[in-house]
Amino acid sequence: MTDVVIQRACDHDTPDDSALISWARAALNDTDADGEVTIRLVEPVEMQSLNRSYRDKDALTNVLSFPVESEIRTLHGLLGDIVICPEVVDAEASSQHKTRDAHYAHLVIHGVLHLLGFDHIDDADANEMETLETRLLASLGISDPYTAHAAHTH
Repeated sequence: MTDVVIQRACDHDTPDDSALISWARAALNDTDADGEVTIRLVEPVEMQSLNRSYRDKDALTNVLSFPVESEIRTLHGLLGDIVICPEVVDAEASSQHKTRDAHYAHLVIHGVLHLLGFDHIDDADANEMETLETRLLASLGISDPYTAHAAHTH
């Protein structure tokens, strides 16, 4: 059973829980993944602190994924956490001329795929991940996020 938990640690206007859950489940169901995912929406100060602590990058970012170790995944059914900074997402959506919901959907799917082991470190892996993201977004009626803008999410 796949469960998606939403934690709100900010007052920023964001898509509702049902939308966030449906986007996460689109990726989870497509990949036959099973387990719990937490999506945490945070203020910029928390996001920058997490990025600094876990990625040695003292800067804001849009999304971070924290997959659990395979033995914890097996024992407890946890896949991991996705942390999203709404202020960054909204600013990016505006500057990239995307709807807010389309950008959130992309970042949620992107984060889930990271929890499942997908990455974009080299070109082949990036192509595989972007192709899957694009297909999943298309199934939700959302256009390819990579056609208009080549910026990668993190």
